Amino acid sequence: MPFKAEDLLNIDIPVVEQTFTVKDTMFYALSVGLAYSPLDPAMLEFVYEKTLKALPTMGVVLAHPGNWMVSMNTGIDYLKVVHGEQGLIVHKSLPTEGAVVGKTRVIGVADKGEGRGALIFVERDIADKATGEKLVTVTDTTFARGDGGCGSAGSAGPKPHAIPERNPDIVCDLPTMNQMGLIYRLNADYNPLHADPGVAERAGFEKPILHGLATYGVAGHAVLKEACGYDPARLRTLSGRFTAPVYPGETFRTEIWIDVDVASFRTKSIERDVVAINNGRADIRR
Repeated sequence: MPFKAEDLLNIDIPVVEQTFTVKDTMFYALSVGLAYSPLDPAMLEFVYEKTLKALPTMGVVLAHPGNWMVSMNTGIDYLKVVHGEQGLIVHKSLPTEGAVVGKTRVIGVADKGEGRGALIFVERDIADKATGEKLVTVTDTTFARGDGGCGSAGSAGPKPHAIPERNPDIVCDLPTMNQMGLIYRLNADYNPLHADPGVAERAGFEKPILHGLATYGVAGHAVLKEACGYDPARLRTLSGRFTAPVYPGETFRTEIWIDVDVASFRTKSIERDVVAINNGRADIRR
């Protein structure tokens, strides 16, 4: 029996407080592949305490509410959920250390019909604990494949961003490490699908796949590098749709189209020619 959309909108997901250090900030950057060229001064600024900056995409791992869909007995068929979209709105550049508070809420449910699943739209506001100032808003869309017929309620998510129908203006190739999944999971996503070969095989994969948010972090690195000149203060938003799994160790090619203050992008595995993130959009401060 599927959940009811109205009930999901009214669920009270606990507030999460988190203290993080410069070590955590450097670790996150390393976990998404920064400083693969350790002599590059621009990348070094995200992994070395002397001139440390925080990657904007670190916001997606801060004050995370955990697996609330299971722990709060929502009725969602968790074995059939898929991470569909991820977004980030940057209100203020993240500090390299501090204490934050995250408040997560379900803002909408879009029922696709009996047997067709439902989309669940979630927002998490992350604020500085000391000042209450909002730092980032994290958005994500979950495709609950087993929960069609639940009804619709609240706000629907935005329509997919259209990629321009021309050759990309910039192409950025970034390598990933074979052990990236084992490193990234220490950000707090311990799903064995990303570490245990047996679990991955039973799920239909030849080996453990990379976290979607790790792929998102690599794409964010490409956009930050090519469209923002490695200046975190210039990135206003970053969003995209997950379209296929990828494996640690593959090379990710991010194609970027620049139109004034909007950067459209998509990211794919070069080795298998598989698009991992599509319909990407980043709003850039001039």
